[in-house]
Amino acid sequence: MSKNLFTAITGRPNAGKSSLTNLLVGEKVSIVSAKPQTTRNRINGVLTKGDTQYVFIDTPGMLKARTKLGEHMVKSIRASVDDVDCAILMADVTKKMSAVEQQLIKSFSNNGTEVILLLNKVDLLKNKEELLPIIAEYSTLYDFAEIIPISVKKKINTDKILPALEKYAAEGEHFFPDDIATDRTERFLCGEIVREKILWTMDKEIPHGTAVDIESFKSRQNAKGEEIIDIGAVIICEKNSHKGMIIGKGGERLKQIGSMARKDIEELLDCKVNLQIFVKVKEDWRNRENVINEYKAADE
Repeated sequence: MSKNLFTAITGRPNAGKSSLTNLLVGEKVSIVSAKPQTTRNRINGVLTKGDTQYVFIDTPGMLKARTKLGEHMVKSIRASVDDVDCAILMADVTKKMSAVEQQLIKSFSNNGTEVILLLNKVDLLKNKEELLPIIAEYSTLYDFAEIIPISVKKKINTDKILPALEKYAAEGEHFFPDDIATDRTERFLCGEIVREKILWTMDKEIPHGTAVDIESFKSRQNAKGEEIIDIGAVIICEKNSHKGMIIGKGGERLKQIGSMARKDIEELLDCKVNLQIFVKVKEDWRNRENVINEYKAADE
């Protein structure tokens, strides 16, 4: 008997949502970095195990929207929470509860959502008794279906997550093919990989003012009959000064971004890749609705 389970993975930035999605799915479908707002788009990770298909909705970290792009991200979170079988709230045990968790809990309460609380990064606690007041604090705010202390990085208690979720699966035909790990296209994932490398190599606010547009994605065969995919990527930034920093002295930083991205893209596509990256300036694009919609359409 086929069953489906749609689960929104929510929490503050850097709580470990994308890392959890990748761990549960068993493949890298969401990019990861130490910077807030790494995840911008709603990304569905898909795991088919036995008769049950789990669909994990990796949502952007909830932050106060300061740009039009930020407003779109907040809307994405709210839409994800509104229509799921259950939700996961990920909390970082090394940080005090914030308005982010309180706001999400309020949304759960309004929708009557079944929620599993995952207390992540327990490996960083010197004394495990520190968990008790954290559990007590969260328990006073919501009647969580389960509370599981975990460490995604060390894989502590992560084997308990799927059994906790499985009881909320509903009967029905699977929504996605059983052999895929995400509903996102390879083209989209390649753009996300490039953006991840920008986040890894750039400091401060510059990475948040960038977007990546995959302008071309074509397969061909070389003289040996091997498949090669030619990818043309454009990094969009907000200022000319940012463009210079992304390119770097003598083009070194752009080469570094390209080299790191190509390696991961070749692993993703399982073939050789010819990656060409260019940089363009679109001033204040994060507040330009038409530009945001253009990139959203390209991602979908």
